[in-house]
Amino acid sequence: ACVRSNSNRAAIGHLHRQLYGRRYPVLLVSTDGSTVRLRYSEPKRILMMPLDSNTLPEAERKARLRRQFPSKPKAKEEETFEGIDLDTYKKFWKK
Repeated sequence: ACVRSNSNRAAIGHLHRQLYGRRYPVLLVSTDGSTVRLRYSEPKRILMMPLDSNTLPEAERKARLRRQFPSKPKAKEEETFEGIDLDTYKKFWKK
């Protein structure tokens, strides 16, 4: 019982793999600005390393938090119909 593996086997069924061997070239940017080219499992152009907020000065840390979590927008005042002259819109009403 000699079994030869060839390309016809893949056409009949699917390949039984959890991970595929294809790796994509990616540019990795570290927090100090240095770059390294590496091979990554997902097709992306740039990967950025997360910035450690404990090494930042206090003012810059607060500014980053403000940009990341902006304050809630203020509620607008509701319009009232007291200042509207209804006679100007009388022609649009059904009789």
